[in-house]
Amino acid sequence: QVQLVESGGGLVQAGGSLRLSCAASRRTFSTYAMGWFRQAPGKEREFVAGINWSGGITDYADSVKGRFTISRDNAKNTVYLQMNSLKPEDTAVYYCAADRTVSSNRVYYSQDEYDYWGQGTQVTVSS
Repeated sequence: QVQLVESGGGLVQAGGSLRLSCAASRRTFSTYAMGWFRQAPGKEREFVAGINWSGGITDYADSVKGRFTISRDNAKNTVYLQMNSLKPEDTAVYYCAADRTVSSNRVYYSQDEYDYWGQGTQVTVSS
């Protein structure tokens, strides 16, 4: 019954920044591993960033390392994706996802491991 509500997408010029937010409807969010995925036109949905439930471990796709940062504030039931130095190839619909069935306190990479998904938010980067 968990709902994820995303915000922060929009249109930005190359080199600019955006911060995506994902708010969860349950306090049990604090026990969920969280991730961000994206899907560009004509491409499959791909892993972007993940964070474990306690917030101490993060990982990123090679394409965004050094530019994107995932974080979470469990007191606010919210996960964030800070995106800097945006490139046109970052243009995609970005999805927040939650994994409630974690077997260990780690980052999860496969979309099949996640149980709940946000509605998606469009990020468009112009050249």
